[in-house]
Amino acid sequence: MKKLICLLVFFVSLSVSAEEKTVASPDGRLVVKVTTNEGRVCYSVEYDGQEVLKPSCLGLRTNVGDFTEGLTLKEAKNERIEKQYDMTRTKTAHVNYNANQLTLRYETANGFPLTMTFNVSDNDVAFRYGLGRGPKDNPKCALVYEEATSFLLPDGTRTFLTPQINPMTGWERTKPSYEEEYEADAEMTKRSKFGVGYTFPCLFKVSQPSGLVWLLISETGVTSEYCGSRLSDYEAGRGYQVAYPQKGEQNGFGSEFAAIPLPGKTPWRTITVGNSLKPIVETTVAYDVVDPLYEAKYEYKPGRYTWSWLIWQDQSINYDDQVKFIDLASAMGFEYTLVDNWWDTQIGREKIEQLSKYAQGKGVHLLLWYSSNGYENDAPQGPRNIMNNSIARKKDMAWMQRIGVKGIKVDFFGGDKQETMRLYEDILSDANEYGLQVIFHGCTLPRGWERMYPNYVGSEAALASENVYFSDYHAKKEGFELSMYAFTRNVVAAFDWGGVIMNHWMSKDNKSRHQRFTSDIFEIATGITNQCSVNCMAMQPNNLSELPQFELDFLKTIPTAWDETRFIDGYPGKYVVIARRCGEKWYVGGINGGSEALALTLQLPMLTGQTVNLMTDEPSKANQRSLANGKGKNEGPKAVKVSKKGEVKVTLQPMGGIVIYQ
Repeated sequence: MKKLICLLVFFVSLSVSAEEKTVASPDGRLVVKVTTNEGRVCYSVEYDGQEVLKPSCLGLRTNVGDFTEGLTLKEAKNERIEKQYDMTRTKTAHVNYNANQLTLRYETANGFPLTMTFNVSDNDVAFRYGLGRGPKDNPKCALVYEEATSFLLPDGTRTFLTPQINPMTGWERTKPSYEEEYEADAEMTKRSKFGVGYTFPCLFKVSQPSGLVWLLISETGVTSEYCGSRLSDYEAGRGYQVAYPQKGEQNGFGSEFAAIPLPGKTPWRTITVGNSLKPIVETTVAYDVVDPLYEAKYEYKPGRYTWSWLIWQDQSINYDDQVKFIDLASAMGFEYTLVDNWWDTQIGREKIEQLSKYAQGKGVHLLLWYSSNGYENDAPQGPRNIMNNSIARKKDMAWMQRIGVKGIKVDFFGGDKQETMRLYEDILSDANEYGLQVIFHGCTLPRGWERMYPNYVGSEAALASENVYFSDYHAKKEGFELSMYAFTRNVVAAFDWGGVIMNHWMSKDNKSRHQRFTSDIFEIATGITNQCSVNCMAMQPNNLSELPQFELDFLKTIPTAWDETRFIDGYPGKYVVIARRCGEKWYVGGINGGSEALALTLQLPMLTGQTVNLMTDEPSKANQRSLANGKGKNEGPKAVKVSKKGEVKVTLQPMGGIVIYQ
């Protein structure tokens, strides 16, 4: 396939015949300009009068025509979009979406139509392509080989990105599993670690004469009718280009391009822009431009789950140990217990039925782990060869419904091909028929799925908690990683990080292996800073007798379903403070991923003049290490008064945290 290239002359010298169409956000601050010149189309983005995205390419290359050149603008239409919707599985329960829409209809020289639709709301741009049928109502389907869409950011832009990796690499050939490390404040011109670009979402910091501007680039609305995408490496004069899956993903099975019916549409490309990180953290654009694909057949309840595997590992997947974690969930008032891999051979189906009955008697329901394999990789864990097969999948789902299982965690997917997206959608759709919620691990980024699929819970799609257990290296980086995800991975979709980790040491006896390097309050705060409607509380049975009572009391009541989210303070990879509201009560969580204490004055206008509870760490240099290994002691929550200005002063200790609640 030929490489799509925007002519540099197009960017620097527009002819007098160029046509420019403009659409602005309702508040007028965010402006998209789309320019057609000599058959090529580009767009640029301005915020507060400053260009934050330079003229960048648009277009598609397909088997029915090249829609990157030879285009003639036939029609431009502007509309106002007003939409309200409610959700139960994201950062915000009710959304009022207001945007201005520009739809441009182009034709090629032989009469094939292409539309480009831009929705511009305050701080968010979403755009996509639509392909129509030819002049004689044929063909009725198309292959989309490549997308010209690019993002040319100003020189000097800094990046906060995680690299894509080559397929069929890593442990048991399971990569890409979307578990590579983020790099903060990197140079835009730096090549990605593996030379194959970056996974969404991608965060950028642009220096402008008027100050910093932040951009988050991602996509949403990916279904079984398209492939997932990523960004290419940066190229001078072109920037980053939308890149389709690699040929070797999913063990080479399935096309690396998209097949669509005609008329058909691509997923939405999204750009969130702001002069602070507040619009980045609070954006709902991933849900604003998509709609539910089916109705919930059952009520799916948010909640918390216990999980033996994180610390006790594979050997804990036996009946007796799972009883201990069910008892732990019951004692804490948690709703679920996850039984992880190997349950089919180490416990067996008959004993799982007994275990489910026991759990329900304790007010707890089981979630069961499954492999997505198949043929995608060599991961050996079972049950295998069920979720990838419609007959076997429905049979097992019917069995789970009969015995009272309420959800599944499906692991080890193989990339972003359309064939893989079809498997995600098939699992979700079938699970809805049997009252099962779904969590994905070893998987790609979810793209608007909480709204599209009502029984979808969340995904891993990042380097997660198991790595804190696996290595001292990642235990030391937990603060960096979780304060990075609050601005990247978790802002566009629910994130199953895999646990509020309360053991001080990464071992069953809580005395050996390497320690946890975060404080208890840091871990508790992540129950607020991380968002997932069915959230893991990675407690161990020993924690019931080892943790201070005030910590246990708070963990028993921490919500997972939020009505509102507000960004308070932070910087990617360093620290973050987020406020979330459940009903009438506000919860504020803050974590420090660095090695120095941070004295902050938090702006909490929603709590102005109120007396609230504050949990924090002891202010000593040895605090982080002593608290993490269980030698230090935290006092219980203190009553503090939020000033008439809505301010409260706090200190985030190194690898420590704060929790404020009413």
